[in-house]
Amino acid sequence: MLAATWLTACTTDRGQTAGAAEQPAGGAQMAVPSPRAVIDHALPASLADRSGWTGDLYAGFTAVGIEPTKEHVCATVAVIEQESSFQVDPVVPRLGTIAWQEIDTRSERAHIPRSIVHGVLQLKSVNGQSYAQRIDGARTERELSDIYEEFIAAVPLGQTLFADRNPIRTRGPMQVNVVFAERYAKLKHYPYPVKQSVADEVFTRRGGVYFGIAHLLDYDAPYDRYLYRFADFNAGQYASRNAAFQAAVSRLSGRPLTADGALLPHDEDSANTGSTELAVRAIAASLHIPSDEIHDALAKARTPEFEQTTLYRRVFTLADQVNRRPLPRATLPQIELHGPKITRALTTAWYANRVDERFHRCLRR
Repeated sequence: MLAATWLTACTTDRGQTAGAAEQPAGGAQMAVPSPRAVIDHALPASLADRSGWTGDLYAGFTAVGIEPTKEHVCATVAVIEQESSFQVDPVVPRLGTIAWQEIDTRSERAHIPRSIVHGVLQLKSVNGQSYAQRIDGARTERELSDIYEEFIAAVPLGQTLFADRNPIRTRGPMQVNVVFAERYAKLKHYPYPVKQSVADEVFTRRGGVYFGIAHLLDYDAPYDRYLYRFADFNAGQYASRNAAFQAAVSRLSGRPLTADGALLPHDEDSANTGSTELAVRAIAASLHIPSDEIHDALAKARTPEFEQTTLYRRVFTLADQVNRRPLPRATLPQIELHGPKITRALTTAWYANRVDERFHRCLRR
């Protein structure tokens, strides 16, 4: 019995990092709740349309191929609570003002006078109102996205301003990034009928939950706490692992690095070598790795294969020796959050800890 218990505690499924649930004293048997019951118990007590949320969450876990354990369900519920408070298309305060700021910023980048852009937005849209009036009255991101899409399709200036790229990039109850959803849909068949586009599906409850579960849980990472998955949900998959790697490189090279999880510059076409790569090159001789292999390894930063590279293994082997004890393989990325919807100083660490608090409250619930 002891051996069986030990083996069970050491076995984890994909995306599962929490310890095994406590068993009742005295070897008493407890009825195992159904997956739908697990989901229902994890939902907030006052939630409207519980059956609808339960059904879409259960369908999402099933379609992605993630077991709806208590931990997996509570992790997902915690993110939904943080991102939208279970609103499928949440109202965003000052959305019209935020939209005009984005439009003005893009007009400056395109070198188009603001007066011309504002003038064109006085044109009437399909519902009889001007685009400007509809922007002023927009309350949710989906409403604003529809305005952008119509403007891009109907007015040549719209294509110039937005280059066929709708500015509303995070959507739905879990605020999933459209880029991730579109990429994931190419790797795994989207299980629901697509009425308009994958990007539009993220606005729906079923699509937003499906892609949110995939982003949060459908990848292998060396984490012993869900806290780091919550940070990755905000900063990108494997950001916490990569931040720990940057901390190890900084310790070995003596060069200060911002452990933000971005091992290469965000602009892949950039001719400049990033600070992390420069720090690694400074210790290349100690690692016994040719310079041309360094960049190739760092390019795998958003994949599980990065942990199998010679670079990753040798950096931590040497850093553990210097530190005289194993260094963490995950750490919260050092990222300050910026964006038109953010009105105060926030960080990825703040976000991860907030979601983690919700996660543990859900487990107790």
